Amino acid sequence: VQLVESGGGLVQAGGSLRLSCAASGFSFGDYTIGWIRHIPGQEHELVSCIDNRDGSTKHSDSVKGRFAIVSNNANNTVFLEMKDLTPEDTGVYYCAAREDGLNPFWTEYGYWGQGIQVTVSS
Repeated sequence: VQLVESGGGLVQAGGSLRLSCAASGFSFGDYTIGWIRHIPGQEHELVSCIDNRDGSTKHSDSVKGRFAIVSNNANNTVFLEMKDLTPEDTGVYYCAAREDGLNPFWTEYGYWGQGIQVTVSS
């Protein structure tokens, strides 16, 4: 299983950013893909996930209405589209996968990418 994130960087508050996760080495359509972030000093948080079997999604309350998760099963890629970003969104974002359905607990995702930094300036 390989998960490779891209698209992070620096953005001003109120701006938008799109993260990409390129997946390989497993049956992509049978897995749930999640985005987990780690903000310094805080516990990891699963912000969004998508079940590739039926396209259902789930978002944490902290990002609901601002983040969207989209999966392209043809290219084995998942996108996290973030808007109205605030400095509180700053952290390392990880793409993660689990074999089974949606789950809001980051500990339930056994496969992780290397992570990518997102920094939102005020």
